[in-house]
Amino acid sequence: MVDSKLLKSLEWRLIGPHRGGRVVAVAGHPVERATFYFGACAGGVWKTTDGGGYWENISDGFFNTSAVGAIAVSESDPNVIYAGTGETAIRGNVSHGDGVYKSTDGGRSWKNVGLKDTRHIGDIAVHPRNPDLVYVAALGHAWGPNEERGVFRSQDGGETWEKVLYTSDRAGSHDITMDPNNPRIIYAAIWQAQRYPHQLVSGGEDSGIWKTTDGGDTWTEITRNPGLPKGVLGKIGLAVSPARSDRVWALVEADDGALFRSDDGGDTWQRLSEDRDLRTRAWYYMHVFADPKDADTVWVLNMPCKKSIDGGKTFFGVPTPHGDNHDLWIDPQDTNRMIEGNDGGACVSYNGGMTWSTIYNQPTAQFYHAATDNKIPYNVYGSQQDNSALAVASMSFEGVITQRDWFEPGGGESGYIAIKPNDPNTIFAGGIGSGLGHGRLLAYDPNTGQKRNITVWPELHGMGEGSGAHRYRFQWTFPIELSPHDPNVLYVTSNHVHRSTDEGTTWEEISPDLTRNDPEKLGPSGGPITRDNTGAEAYCTIFAFKESPHERGVFWVGTDDGLIQISRDGGANWANITPPGLPEWALISMIEVSPHSPSAAYVAATRYKHDDTQPYLYKTNDYGQTWIKITAGIPEDDFTRVVREDPERRGLLYAGTETGIYVSFDDGGSWQRFEGGGLPVTPIHDLVVKDDELVVATHGRSFWILDDLTPLRQMQADLSGKPAHLFAPKPTSRFRIYQGYGNSPTEDFVNFRMAGPLVYAYHQQDGKASSLDAGQNPPNGVMIHYYLKDKPEGEVKIDILDFHGNPITSYSSQSEEKSDPKPPAEPGANRFVWDLRYPTATKLKEEGEGDLFSAFLGPALSPRALPGEYRVQLTVADQTLTQPFEIVRDPRLSVSHDDLQSQFDLKVE
Repeated sequence: MVDSKLLKSLEWRLIGPHRGGRVVAVAGHPVERATFYFGACAGGVWKTTDGGGYWENISDGFFNTSAVGAIAVSESDPNVIYAGTGETAIRGNVSHGDGVYKSTDGGRSWKNVGLKDTRHIGDIAVHPRNPDLVYVAALGHAWGPNEERGVFRSQDGGETWEKVLYTSDRAGSHDITMDPNNPRIIYAAIWQAQRYPHQLVSGGEDSGIWKTTDGGDTWTEITRNPGLPKGVLGKIGLAVSPARSDRVWALVEADDGALFRSDDGGDTWQRLSEDRDLRTRAWYYMHVFADPKDADTVWVLNMPCKKSIDGGKTFFGVPTPHGDNHDLWIDPQDTNRMIEGNDGGACVSYNGGMTWSTIYNQPTAQFYHAATDNKIPYNVYGSQQDNSALAVASMSFEGVITQRDWFEPGGGESGYIAIKPNDPNTIFAGGIGSGLGHGRLLAYDPNTGQKRNITVWPELHGMGEGSGAHRYRFQWTFPIELSPHDPNVLYVTSNHVHRSTDEGTTWEEISPDLTRNDPEKLGPSGGPITRDNTGAEAYCTIFAFKESPHERGVFWVGTDDGLIQISRDGGANWANITPPGLPEWALISMIEVSPHSPSAAYVAATRYKHDDTQPYLYKTNDYGQTWIKITAGIPEDDFTRVVREDPERRGLLYAGTETGIYVSFDDGGSWQRFEGGGLPVTPIHDLVVKDDELVVATHGRSFWILDDLTPLRQMQADLSGKPAHLFAPKPTSRFRIYQGYGNSPTEDFVNFRMAGPLVYAYHQQDGKASSLDAGQNPPNGVMIHYYLKDKPEGEVKIDILDFHGNPITSYSSQSEEKSDPKPPAEPGANRFVWDLRYPTATKLKEEGEGDLFSAFLGPALSPRALPGEYRVQLTVADQTLTQPFEIVRDPRLSVSHDDLQSQFDLKVE
């Protein structure tokens, strides 16, 4: 094991996109009109104090999960906030939570207050006059039965909990509504639902509506009261009118479902609207909200957002910045002030929904995979859930990564993306968002914008059809890969492997069905009431595919029903090499062929869809004849989705789990969490080693990059025993990047050049800056990493020398000049960035030049070091350590070295 302190200097940076992901929980401050909160389904809790102009995460460092399903602010004490983790829009990729978190200081700090095994919380109601009296609607485990579900009550602010409403271990609560005029009256919806790998079951005998009139001590079922449907019920949305306490709304999933209204507190009901737009995809939506002041105004959120002003008889659409709407909070004092949550993020309105704040300021995108091209700077590609595919630049020469550094290479929203290594303008992108049907595949040219449909087998799929009715079964996120031996060979997988040698114009099938092909698991999903098949429930499919980078025609395949297969003759013959210790029906999420050995491979598998959250990682050194499980050090409840081996250092492994990243220095013998560095707790769906950098596709916090892997590649366990160690810096490109300027030493709007991007940034004491609405660039200079066993009594000194040992510049941790960068001198790992510049030049004041002119131009810039070989020298106490490094010429430029030398000579004269 490596001392975890050795990892802390390795800093992650968010590149974006700042384009919101799904939000199912929103709330507003009852007094501060510009303050609102939202909970992202896998991105934590966020707060704005300027009406949605800018958002900041307030749960990082406190939450052990990123999935937020409910949020409530106390009306009587707005500093008290409750957040329920784990959403109840239980998609196949849903993340679970670990109970309820509470803040008593407006979100500055949080504490977990229990109900950890509820996993999916849909609603929270706080007594309007007592912040310690709180009710939680908990659905429970999405993938299996459990006891900790139903409605819970705490009368002491979460110190203790009572389960006050419970029907069975297969049904839970997702919606509760409290009468604000008489808080002892509460209505609760119970939903019987369970996810399986191949289907969702929504509805059953335990679904229903319950009411209490004594604050939850006793409950009465009112499901079969006159006027409500008589058959099997599914998901139900509830709302009580604050303007008329006996008026209750119920949006009911049933064969004869509709929007119902009661005007006598639930004793009798009348059917109002059978508009299917109100209950499309019932398991995903079914939300109804009563206007606080007008008893005849009601909102229903579904794929569209709809509103009625005639008591629910007729509805009209209210445009929102994104479709698929989930939650709404309306200010009880000013009904024009509201916040709404949808699949594209959270948006604020001050005019009753006529206009909304932007969703392009929330870095909560959910990506399934990551891919990179070979451009300079390279782009990171991925398909964003509930949105399009996107390519985001890994850095920007304008100083920050903004929307002008993105483009859309495909329709999205779930597929792989493959880019020709020798032609970055040839892109292959898949996903349901590309069009109707499963297995949709596009060829895209960003130069012309042309998108060409090259689907293997075009076939329409109805929402009520199972995958067994079709020729091929394509997963929601089916693999797409270019051959590492021939970029003109393209592979995609269904339950078979398909190959094209003409960019998708024609296809050939090169394998039999490699799955279990269990007919019982190929039927339609979504019953017993509403069928729902979008591709996410397609089962018995190939989920992972890899052609060996060492041997042409050696294919490794992993299926979502638990098989690993190999062909070593181009697909003519296949062998089942599934590890005997792997439990049946595991989803084979990722296969990594070792870059160092043709016979070695690593597999990441998961069984979370069987209510098993254990990690499953395996390795083989003999083409799958034998396997070793390699999960030591990863917690038993942190399941795995991806594993990668470093291409430079054999046995250096990176693994992505439901909550973060782990690293192994001994080929999986032991793992340790990659803590610190800024990467938040969030699901990690993919990892890509790109040259000396590690690219991360999160499923809730957009894309992140670790800029420098060289310390990991050089790190040894015995380093912690040395008084100091200096790592050899990686080669650094000599780019010119605009640094920007602002108007405050702490926080301000930063402009990066004339007509360039204007962003809002926080400036920190160490000179770093982070933006609230733009991706972060890498450090502009040479990254120098070093380790100190103890905090030194004297100075830490860094000297930069040329190749011949001549001094260029020097930095001291004890420099008295405020403007001088100071090397950190903390015990453990440290990082210092040299900006490639020689000592500051002296600017000669010209005749007539004034202070205004000087202020506008800024300080004189000293010359930058030329491309070439250099040395860095670290001095601590009586020890001096030296390492070489290289500055690389900007490969985009055509200028000669002689011209650069002449420019340099002029500046140093």
